[in-house]
Order: sequence, then structure tokens, then C-alpha cells
Amino acid sequence: MAQRVRVHCMSVSRDGIGAGHDQSFEQPFGTAVNPEAMFSWAGATASWPNRTDAGGTRGFEDHLTRDFTRNIGAEIMGRNKFGPLRGPWQDHEWQGWWGDEPPFHTPVFVLTHHERPSFTLADTTFHFLDATPQEAIEKAKAATDGKDVRIGGGITTLREFIDADLIDEMHIAVVPVELGDGIRLWQSPDELTDRYHLERVTAPSGVEHHFFWKR
Repeated sequence: MAQRVRVHCMSVSRDGIGAGHDQSFEQPFGTAVNPEAMFSWAGATASWPNRTDAGGTRGFEDHLTRDFTRNIGAEIMGRNKFGPLRGPWQDHEWQGWWGDEPPFHTPVFVLTHHERPSFTLADTTFHFLDATPQEAIEKAKAATDGKDVRIGGGITTLREFIDADLIDEMHIAVVPVELGDGIRLWQSPDELTDRYHLERVTAPSGVEHHFFWKR
């Protein structure tokens, strides 16, 4: 089976916003965006990778979070998902938001205009690339041992890969909140239907899950 480029469990608001402005250590998603409201549907499931205690739901949405790691061999993320720092790296001691055991368990390729040495935490190795989306995918695929590549975000990075027509399938969770201002994935998901098939499924949580796959 051919390697695929996938997006899973990405959340946006009903008006298409996935992050706010003025990201900081205290507000990783920026102002006006409450990550609990955006991802509570995922955090409630038994299979969410960031779950730290037993329990959780086992319904439809648990199947979605279970798919988050299925056949994934590498992740690509933007620098803003790795951390809020900008410009040249001043502190190599700080190693991201995920602690000593990041939830990725694969190589992670961080897109940045300011490269830094790779490092490993538990079974996750972070690599830092100054590369185009296509170049990043080529490097990530070479590190996956034939598995798929996940585009992990944030929203600006995801949009770059969509615009470059490099994503094969996506799962986007549309959360029933209106944010009004922030970094927008789309004005409407229908603007992608020239390139993707689209199906929508509303879960009991009230979240409308959008599934895209290439035409």
C-alpha cells in the first residue's frame, strides 16, 4: 500500500478557527482559544494519546482517537506547535511542551527557518527542517519504514500542505463554538470539495466530524 499523508483529530471552531493570535507559554493556542473547549471531545475518549488516567468513553469518537496513531511512522508540525519561541533558537535546553515522554512515539519533523540539532525524548526524536512542504514530506516518508505521515498542525502549517495539494485524507472536528477572530483553516469546508470528497458525521458530543479524501 502506498504511503499516505494524513491529518487526524484536528479541531476548529464552527467558524473555521483553530488557533488565536499572540501565542505564549501561558496560552499555547493564543488568545481567545480555550484548548479544553476545542479538544474536550477527544480528551473524553479512552484512546486519546494524552490521557494520563484510566477510563474514558468507548463510542464513535474513541474510534477516531484510536486512529490517531494507526500506521503513522512520522509527524510533521510547524514551529508554532512545537513552542511559542520565534527567531533564532536562544535556548536549546527547552525541548517543547510535551515533557519527558511526548505522545508521538515516532520521528517528528518541525518546520522552522532556524534549524537546531535533533534530540530524542523517550521514543520520539525531533528534527528541525528549513524545507518546503514537499521536501518535508520526502524526508518524513524516508523515516517511516513504509508507514504514513501525519500532518500535526498548527493551522497555518496545515493550510500550507492543503494548498500544495499534498494531503491524501483528513479528519477535522468542528466544535460547536464561535470564536470570531483567530487563525482560520477555512471560511467553509465546502471550499475544499473541488479536490476532496467530504462526509460529515455529528457525534453525540455535538461535534461535527468532517472526513476528506482525495478525488
